[in-house]
Amino acid sequence: MSIEKRRVIDMHTHIWLPHYKEDREELIKASEVYGINKIIISPLSGYYPEVDELALLNRLATETVRMRPDLFDAYVYLNPRHENTVDVLRKGIEEDGKVGVKLWVATFCDDPLTYPIYEECIKYDVPVLIHSFIKTVGQLEYETRGNHVHNIAQRYPEAKLIMAHLSSNCYHGIKAIRNDKNVWVDFCGSIYRQDDLDYTVRQIGTDRILYGTDMPGSFVTNYGQVLEADITEKQRDDIFYGNAAKLFNRLNLK
Repeated sequence: MSIEKRRVIDMHTHIWLPHYKEDREELIKASEVYGINKIIISPLSGYYPEVDELALLNRLATETVRMRPDLFDAYVYLNPRHENTVDVLRKGIEEDGKVGVKLWVATFCDDPLTYPIYEECIKYDVPVLIHSFIKTVGQLEYETRGNHVHNIAQRYPEAKLIMAHLSSNCYHGIKAIRNDKNVWVDFCGSIYRQDDLDYTVRQIGTDRILYGTDMPGSFVTNYGQVLEADITEKQRDDIFYGNAAKLFNRLNLK
């Protein structure tokens, strides 16, 4: 089956400062070439954005959605170290129509500074996309790993959590959250082989796997991994579209 005949929600993409306009155009072009139905973006720049920088990033994401609401939705990007974090979250959801929250590397996802974020997201019933990555070298100071995601999943079982990138090493990350039914995963970033996805399916099934690509960048690599996975056509459709459509209850879907 061709790309154009499948419904696709790419739930993990970015626009970056200072080249956010170019990134936005790449995302639009990819949607036209590959027939992507919905793209959920998070805006990023430095590891520890200041208050003004974070406000700019979230504003650019809002502008992008309003430019093409048929194609784009967005996360509220938060730095838990800011005193106004909850206010930024509430504005993003209530006024700007964001569909979830993105946490990057300002601190670990189980830092007590993050607790108010999860509590608010539970009230709004929106998911939290958590960057999670384990590295042999170059691990960032506050870069979340699978065990951190497990910790917060246990503390807040009502929260909807997404562990991004399979935590970069599925044999480490999936083991940590395997029994946490409130944790979904994506495999974005073009760093995996087919067997990584097959392993993940064997451990947690397909209902908790979401399709993301980390665009701008390669879309087809991650797409091919789903096509080559040892799963049924129904399971492919769930990963490409159905699971995200159920999880993100605020998406603007046709």
